[in-house]
Amino acid sequence: MKIDDINISIINHLRDGRIPFRKIADDLSISEGTVRTRVRKLTEEGVLEISGLVDPEAIPNQSVVMVGVNVGDMDLVKKGEEFSKLRGVTSVCVVTGRFDLIVTVVLKKGFGLLEFYTEEVKQLDNVIAVESFVVYKSFNLKVPLAK
Repeated sequence: MKIDDINISIINHLRDGRIPFRKIADDLSISEGTVRTRVRKLTEEGVLEISGLVDPEAIPNQSVVMVGVNVGDMDLVKKGEEFSKLRGVTSVCVVTGRFDLIVTVVLKKGFGLLEFYTEEVKQLDNVIAVESFVVYKSFNLKVPLAK
């Protein structure tokens, strides 16, 4: 799907995921049906996801850790996909710099950093090194509620 100016404007309006499609349509001088169709297509194609996110500091017994990962092969996309399927992982980025991947993990009571490494990461081959960065204070960070 082509991401044109109208799609960008719709996505910007949806920063407030509860805004009615009618309000978006009125603001952009387009029909509500156009907004609905474009949002559906953007969602189906994986460009847009409308979800409830929380400030991890506001939720008791929930924390966020960023994990830098070095792997033993150069199939970084495949390894990123493998990490993305692990419990607690909310995002994975293939990056430049001293790490190959940066993994964002949401932890909760009963599923801490030890469980993430010993139950989840241990399933993956070719993980050479990891370095954990516990988020003590964040600004504008929102994550899904830990399951």
